[in-house]
Amino acid sequence: MADEETKTESTEEESSEKKGGGGLKMILVIAVLMIVEGAGVFFLVSSMGGPKSVEATDLVGLEGTGDEAPVEIKLVEDRFQNMQTGRVWEWRVQIFLRVRQKNVDEIQATMERDAATLKEGVSMIFRRANDRHLREPGLETITRQLTTYLNEAFGLDADGLPRIDRVIIPECKGFPADA
Repeated sequence: MADEETKTESTEEESSEKKGGGGLKMILVIAVLMIVEGAGVFFLVSSMGGPKSVEATDLVGLEGTGDEAPVEIKLVEDRFQNMQTGRVWEWRVQIFLRVRQKNVDEIQATMERDAATLKEGVSMIFRRANDRHLREPGLETITRQLTTYLNEAFGLDADGLPRIDRVIIPECKGFPADA
């Protein structure tokens, strides 16, 4: 029996030594494989070449040239009243039109011919506007209403496009007029 106990103890010691040594070998094999893989990826990426050189260039003709070049024309600079809040407010407004160069002559001819009608239409938009529309940070609602009105007033060009590209309102300041 004593022989059996010593045999059992000796086999347990041998198996534990084999397991411990085998685990260390496995870790070393995995580490070597990872190092070889990292080196392979490095050489593959470096053989593909680095980033290409880039040169800055000026942006020429971004918005159009010749007949398509944008032009800004002042439509009106005036004060308009609004009484939608129950108080009289005056709004100091500047409105510019952004049009293509080829439409400038038609726009200016219409502005000279229908100056009072255009000013009346713009003033009606401001008179009927809600206070919250006049206080919008980007004046989106007023700009949209003016664009629709002015596209109807100026019509379409020969290409079938509206003559007005954009309505620009750089100044729209309101103050109570009854104070």
